[in-house]
Amino acid sequence: MDVSIFFARFLGAFYLIFGLLFVVTKYLGKLIEKTNDKWFTVATGYNTLLLGLATVVLHNIWVWDWRVVITLIGWSTLIKGVMKIGFPEVINKQAQVFKNKQTLSTVIMAALGAWLIWVSL
Repeated sequence: MDVSIFFARFLGAFYLIFGLLFVVTKYLGKLIEKTNDKWFTVATGYNTLLLGLATVVLHNIWVWDWRVVITLIGWSTLIKGVMKIGFPEVINKQAQVFKNKQTLSTVIMAALGAWLIWVSL
C-alpha cells in the first residue's frame, strides 16, 4: 500500500471518528479545560510529537495535489507536539480560542476526515 494512501485512510478515520464523537458528546470543551493542567499538556505532547514525527519522516511529500495535505498535517502535528512539551501555557491560550468555536472545529475535523478517506479510495 502506498504511504500516502495509508496516511489518508489512517488520519481520515482518526479525524472522522473523533470529529463525530466531539460533535455528539461536546467532549472537546472538556478536553480543552484539561490544558489548564501543564503536566497533562506536556504528557499528551509526547504522543503528539511522535505521531507528527512519524508522519513527517514517512510522508514529507511536497507536491501540488491532495498528498500535500498529509504533509501539512504531519508538520503541524510535529510543531504542536514540540509546543505542548516546551510551551504548554501557549497551547492553553490557543485552546481557549477553540473552546468558543468547538462545534465548528469538530465539524471541520470530521469533514477533513471524510475527505481524506474519499481521496484514498
